[in-house]
Amino acid sequence: MIIFIDDSGDPGFKVTKGSSAVFVIALVIFDDPLDAEETALKIKRLRQKLNRPEKFEFKFNKCSKDFRCMFLDTITGARFRVRAIVMPKNNIYGKELRRSKESFYNYAIKMVLKHSDNTIIDAKIRIDGHGDRKFKQAMNNYLRKELNSPGKTIFTNLKIIDSKENVLIQLADMVAGAIHRSYYNDKTDKDLYKSMIAEKIENEWKFGK
Repeated sequence: MIIFIDDSGDPGFKVTKGSSAVFVIALVIFDDPLDAEETALKIKRLRQKLNRPEKFEFKFNKCSKDFRCMFLDTITGARFRVRAIVMPKNNIYGKELRRSKESFYNYAIKMVLKHSDNTIIDAKIRIDGHGDRKFKQAMNNYLRKELNSPGKTIFTNLKIIDSKENVLIQLADMVAGAIHRSYYNDKTDKDLYKSMIAEKIENEWKFGK
């Protein structure tokens, strides 16, 4: 099992000054590594079809509506499942979570991995990120302590990788963005993208509900 994780929104709490009201973590879960390889190939072929260079990155917030739809249509036949946590910030009361973006981010990842109805076991985890070595090690240690136990191993290894180098992290970004968009009533396309991946979404947990 290999899981690609990305987020949408931001982990800050200054909503009145531009922070997002909602933060989303999305897991794109491949139960078979071959399915991951085939999905990556689909995305790379789309990139070629669109005449984009190898370093072109599919990012929800930077893609046009047409590109988003073409991307999501391309992966509808791929074999993966999605679990997500949606964090409305007005439901978060812990002082440490509101004070520290890193604490809030790590907590959200922990919660969505932990509460999986035993569908995540012995996984390899790949997370988008550019943090320094100290931050990466702190995240790894925190998640191992919180998630793994002698009787249960949720993940076997974790790597933080650059999304520019990995199209499946880009897939996680597009999925997270599609879910995040659905929580903004002022967007005319709020339901469009999530409807395209609805069959993939195994669980969408609105935290605090």
